[in-house]
Amino acid sequence: MFPRFQEKAIVLLCLLPLLFLGGCATTGSADPRDPLEGVNRSMFSFNQFMDRNLFDPIGKVYKEILPTPINRGISNMFSNANDIAVIANDILQFKLGQAVSDLARLVFNSTIGILGFFDVSSRMGLPKHDEDFGQTLGRWGVMPGAFLVAPFFGPTTVRDAVGFGVETQFLNPVSYVHTDGYRAGLLSLNYVDYKADRLRAAVLLEEAALDEYAFLKNAYLDRRENLVHDRDFSPPDEE
Repeated sequence: MFPRFQEKAIVLLCLLPLLFLGGCATTGSADPRDPLEGVNRSMFSFNQFMDRNLFDPIGKVYKEILPTPINRGISNMFSNANDIAVIANDILQFKLGQAVSDLARLVFNSTIGILGFFDVSSRMGLPKHDEDFGQTLGRWGVMPGAFLVAPFFGPTTVRDAVGFGVETQFLNPVSYVHTDGYRAGLLSLNYVDYKADRLRAAVLLEEAALDEYAFLKNAYLDRRENLVHDRDFSPPDEE
């Protein structure tokens, strides 16, 4: 166990300097939030190419093979595992009432809901909340830093990338699976399930925006800013 913790600590130490480097890079971009626009647009094009030629076809096959209740159940299980990180960030943001609600949600879904396969908590009036370490850093005054497009994962910022790395290493139960094959399999299933659930959103993006990159960047940054400050940013039925 200790060597495993050492590995996680090394990853954390490698991520932390990004918080200080995020505001340093400058280019000729017209958007001060996006000093690496040229690189980001290239990465955005790469991600689109990979989606169209690899991940979208895999996602379509995934949705066609799995019955809808099974597909929904797998998504629910990963969402249930994510509630561990949500609870931790509730506490770090001193949202103690929400932390109690999310803890109850985790307990009921993990037991009655069979490891989260069934989302019984939502039907009991315990809603899913969206808290992560990037938001926690923002609540404590850490600036987002430069906008980034990460390979395969898409839009983020320096702050959110650090937050994602910390959560992946320390708050994701899958990272504690010691068998490499099982861990890789679960992470791959999580990614394919994530991509499959967002096939419709990709189609809407193509139809809605003349400049898909600018549209996605602005939507992402606005959404993250609203999440950090707990502002309502979309109609209740919008994904």
